[in-house]
Amino acid sequence: MNFIEELKWRNMIQDFTPEIEEELNNGFMSAYVGIDPTADSLHIGHLVSIMMLKHFQMSGHKPIALIGGATGMIGDPSGKTEERKLLDEEALAHNQKKIKKQLEKFLSFGEEISNSAEIVNNYEWMKKFSFLNFIRDVGKYISVNYMMAKDSVKSRLETGISFTEFSYQLIQAYDFIYLFQEKNCKLQMGGSDQWGNITTGTELIRKKLGKKSYGITCPLIKKSDGGKFGKTEKGNIWLDAKLTSPYWKY
Repeated sequence: MNFIEELKWRNMIQDFTPEIEEELNNGFMSAYVGIDPTADSLHIGHLVSIMMLKHFQMSGHKPIALIGGATGMIGDPSGKTEERKLLDEEALAHNQKKIKKQLEKFLSFGEEISNSAEIVNNYEWMKKFSFLNFIRDVGKYISVNYMMAKDSVKSRLETGISFTEFSYQLIQAYDFIYLFQEKNCKLQMGGSDQWGNITTGTELIRKKLGKKSYGITCPLIKKSDGGKFGKTEKGNIWLDAKLTSPYWKY
């Protein structure tokens, strides 16, 4: 099936970069969605981006789920009004195992299919970076002006944002260029609040490698007060039946 047309029919596209439809029509592609393991269950806010990966696989392409072992240590400022609480490595490792089991219920893994889903952990490549190497190899390609213009940063200027969370979009951008080079992954997908982080990744790939990459975002599932569902938000709906019963979820 045509992946983009399927998402449009389902009202599952918010933004997308130009020429992605033509690129998909050219043949087999890989795409990834990033999930930070800051809780031990996925929630309903993750569901649409996971559905995007599922439809991507059903269209004959390869889905990659990135578990953010590194980015989970920092916290994404997108859609947040305050800093996240930092988790230790033990808690993050526990959450990663639980999330992997949930992803296996949605995506098809195994060598018997050519476009088998894959799970990667960005801690595996980020742990090798020194701070000096990172700001030389990544930071020099993205200007502070460019980063300040992102909604995830602008919305936090009044309440304050730490350098830790400010640097998040650079680390996510590096994830994209790493998967682009190592897995030939040309597409990143996520919720609409990730558009700024995704385009920072496409900009890094353009500036550092001189190549094109693409992004697609889906609308956020929001609560009745207009706020987004998230792991640290009140009134969350978890995909784990032990945390949110199927009846309550319905």
